[in-house]
Amino acid sequence: MTFARVSGTALAAALAGMLGLGAAGAETLRLSHNTGDTTTWQQGAEKFGELLAERTDGALDVRVFPNAQLSGGDQMRQAEMVGRGALDLVVTSAINVTPLVPEMAVFSLPYLYSSYEQVDATTQGAPGEMLADILLEKGIVVLAWGENGFREVTNNVRPIRTPEDLRGLNMRVAGPMYIDVMNALGANPQQMQWGETMSALQQGVVDGQENPIGAVIIPQQVYEVQKYLTAWHYSYDPIFLGISKAKWDSYDADMQTILREAAQDAMAYQREITRDGTAQGIEFLREQGMEVYEPSAEELDAFRTATQPAFDQWAERVGDEIVGAFQDAIAAAN
Repeated sequence: MTFARVSGTALAAALAGMLGLGAAGAETLRLSHNTGDTTTWQQGAEKFGELLAERTDGALDVRVFPNAQLSGGDQMRQAEMVGRGALDLVVTSAINVTPLVPEMAVFSLPYLYSSYEQVDATTQGAPGEMLADILLEKGIVVLAWGENGFREVTNNVRPIRTPEDLRGLNMRVAGPMYIDVMNALGANPQQMQWGETMSALQQGVVDGQENPIGAVIIPQQVYEVQKYLTAWHYSYDPIFLGISKAKWDSYDADMQTILREAAQDAMAYQREITRDGTAQGIEFLREQGMEVYEPSAEELDAFRTATQPAFDQWAERVGDEIVGAFQDAIAAAN
């Protein structure tokens, strides 16, 4: 009887040890992103984790942290932390990386794009690879490009139909380039973390903000705190899934292939659901009580002209070679 009890205990201990070894053998990677857990950013990150776990038979596990939790809520710091190996993975937007890599502003130059075909010609082509090479110099390996989307403007004061309608409005913006764009339009830009923005809109600290419909405005329920939206498509914002170069270099070629393919499949899924949400978004927002204005071609030209100084200023900072490569890819897509 005593022998049986000891044997049973020993067996249980052995099994527990085996399970512990199994758990310890699964490496957990931490992934940080800017937005809340209802967004397509989150869905893309979760899809990446699912695919990676499946394709590595559970050897790699991804834990997703929304709202830039791992960088103290500072969405600008995430990429820098990945670059020095303090974070494993990041999903962030191009505009949020401009303090680290000013050239990333090229994607968001005002009125650079007019269609998804043009966007894809850059993010999925040679221009995107150019920016990935620059990020690599900062210690970040770009695994795949996703989508935040075309940024639309919302506010609580009045419909925005002309550049003059923005004059005097206090507008939350995400990054330095958008400060210059809003200044060109006569607004009062205030750079603010996304985690602080919803309460600032509710309390009237800022009058409005600008963000994509499918990726942010609908899933983050911006329509509950904003009355007017203008679909002016003034700037496009891609996101990317990046991994620390130090972490990347720790894997063999086979694991690197699995990581990259899982990321590309996850971001393809993320782009698809973001675009689907955007396509259905205008009608949904009207149903929720927002007043949505869709400018004519002539009205869009007025916004394009008004924001040209900001385009020129940032194009100069990015450099002729990169801007030219983007414009050539866009022209070829046409």
